[in-house]
Amino acid sequence: MNDCLLLDNYLMILKSTVEVYVHGTLESSNEDTRKILKKGLDETMKHQASTYDLMCSYGWYSVENVKNSVIEDTFNNVVNKNC
Repeated sequence: MNDCLLLDNYLMILKSTVEVYVHGTLESSNEDTRKILKKGLDETMKHQASTYDLMCSYGWYSVENVKNSVIEDTFNNVVNKNC
């Protein structure tokens, strides 16, 4: 297993962990528990950001900018949709 694959897997695990912390934080009825979960969420998000930055620095994770026309078309489709 190479470094790129390891970091990619780690990034996916971090994203999943963030989801768990978000739900736990939102649903917690106890303030002490909420604070502990929020701290875990913050730390996990820091790890996610540093892992993402590292992957980008090696060219293992790239982001492509979306054209404004695509954003506008998508927005108009959502706004004009009759549900």
